[in-house]
Amino acid sequence: MKKALIIGATGFGGLGLIDILVKHPEIEIVGLSAIDYGKKISDIYPHLDGVCGLEVKSPDNIGIDELDIVFLATPDQTGMKLAKKFYDKKIPIIDFSGDFRFQNLSDYKKYAQNKNMDEKHSSPELLSESVYGLPEINFDKICTANIIGNPGCFAMAMILGLIPAVKNKLIKSGAIICDGKTGVSGAGINSGKGNSYPLRYENSNTYREGNHQHLVEVENLINSLNNKKVADYKIFFVPQIVPMNRGILMTIYADSSKSIDSESLCRIYKEYYQNSPFVNIINTSPNTSEIRGTNRCNIKVMSDNRTGKILIVSVLDNLVKGQSGNAVQNANIRLGLDQITGLNLNTIYP
Repeated sequence: MKKALIIGATGFGGLGLIDILVKHPEIEIVGLSAIDYGKKISDIYPHLDGVCGLEVKSPDNIGIDELDIVFLATPDQTGMKLAKKFYDKKIPIIDFSGDFRFQNLSDYKKYAQNKNMDEKHSSPELLSESVYGLPEINFDKICTANIIGNPGCFAMAMILGLIPAVKNKLIKSGAIICDGKTGVSGAGINSGKGNSYPLRYENSNTYREGNHQHLVEVENLINSLNNKKVADYKIFFVPQIVPMNRGILMTIYADSSKSIDSESLCRIYKEYYQNSPFVNIINTSPNTSEIRGTNRCNIKVMSDNRTGKILIVSVLDNLVKGQSGNAVQNANIRLGLDQITGLNLNTIYP
């Protein structure tokens, strides 16, 4: 069994990892750590009684010997302070935040600016060692990576929707409009007053219109797909919070570069993702309920020749494929396991 440590075990990301890894046949959780330490995880979260009874320890009091992998399910600018000691011990790291999604300080600073954070990075020398943790495009790099930056959930929905169209040069250069709706859990376990039940129930809103922090990673990746030095695409992204617990519905509108019917477009997408076990190209209208609790991303595409537009709709669970499930997929790849191991998760329905 491979041995895993989870730091940030009491947030949604850490809890998602626990839920998956306690049933994983090849990875065993040997340690939990968080700032609210001193109790068993099942005392903090009674739904884990009989499932996981490990004590949550202080981040300052964790052993790192004999670990095979560490998950940093921590907020921005926390993982960058912890990564070096694991990196020096050659223990692979999967970080949930934006700390290691970028390979240079310039891109990280753009991300930090969009999130109104301090632009300083505590471990800038490690950025060049990091790999963007999107298995559908970086599988080979993830196999040997020492630091894996798990993508943002919104970014995941945009990128998976756009990759085949961009790779096949089906979208004109210029602006791509992305409309993203997310459940409240996307704001984390400490989501603030605005997401309290009385203020969130029957209420939706936009936020960070046009300057969301995930824009940097999306534009970087899609503009790198065809190896051009000049950025072909800019994303105009409007995120919205809707009153549901979990799930992302991403609706993408782009100008078609050539006349193509929906059937041909769908065929291109199916061919591109034929070896990606968690991406499904569907013909029906996507519903977040169909992927809730799974590591799947469902995508529907259509071409509207009357307006010259391509429509791409992607749905995923922001806490699974958008977070913990993708992290376990990355861990499987990095540890030499089949990428689907432990991730045959049934949809939570209704």
